[in-house]
Parts: sequence; structure tokens; C-alpha cells
Amino acid sequence: MREVVLDEDLSLYFKKYFPIQNRKNPNFKHIAVIGLGGNVGSVFQRFKSVYRYFSKDSRFSVLQTSPVLKNPPFGYTEQDDFLNAVMVLQTSLSAKELLKNLLHVEKLHKRERSFKNAPRSLDLDIIFYDDLNIRMKSLTIPHPSWYKRQSVTVPLSFLKRIAL
Repeated sequence: MREVVLDEDLSLYFKKYFPIQNRKNPNFKHIAVIGLGGNVGSVFQRFKSVYRYFSKDSRFSVLQTSPVLKNPPFGYTEQDDFLNAVMVLQTSLSAKELLKNLLHVEKLHKRERSFKNAPRSLDLDIIFYDDLNIRMKSLTIPHPSWYKRQSVTVPLSFLKRIAL
């Protein structure tokens, strides 16, 4: 693992699978950018597990991942720093089906929702889905306020541009 300190609050980690880049698969219709986060337990190991999950599931192709960013929490600040990364997936699932799958993966990794901005073992968010804007009770895309969060913008800055 290689660490790059960006400033007193932010560090980047380069580990196996983070970052990676694979070839685009013409068999999938959609491209989604997924945010990964966590600050409880073995988060690096959990991210590796998430990468393997999507790599082995025939409904997905992993195009890219970013390095992992260590950053301070926001909202509820009395907790450990977070690790965050982004992953670009190709899929033929709809945005709602993708969300359902992400919630399932969180549950597999013991995600508990005790209160807003609480510590968590794994948080998976759809940041972008193609170039769509979706506003539903259970799903908003692009993810609200993504552009205000270093936990998203810094990892995104390491991705290579992909034509949708």
C-alpha cells in the first residue's frame, strides 16, 4: 500500500483494486458511478470485497476504481475518519434495480442505520447513472450535494473520462 498525504486532513491510499481501469464492455447499456464509504472495522478489506462482488456478478462490469481517500467525517463529527472511493460500473440494471442491489451489498457487509451521518461499516451511493436526473422519494440522481463533498470530488478527480 502506498500513502500520499494531501494535507493535514486528507490522505490517499493506493492498494490492490484501488485504483484499477478495465476495458468498456459493449454488452451493458448503462454506466453508474458508485460512492463507497465506511469508518467501522476493516474498511479496506470491505472495499476489496465489494470490488470482488461486482467483478464476479454477471450483471456488472467494473470499469474503474479510484484510490481510497481518508477524510474527516461531516455532519456528526464525533467519530473516526472515513475511507471513501468511487467505482464505475457498467450494468443493464435500471437505476432502481441498482439501488436495490447496493442496499443488499450493504446488508451483506453488516451496514446498520442508527441515525443520520452515523458511523458505518459500508455506505454505497449512486453518484451518477448515465447522464440522467432522477427525483424520487427513494432515489435522487445525481446524488445530492456530491459536488460539495471532498469524499466524492477527490476520488472522482482520479477517474479517466468515459464516454456515455
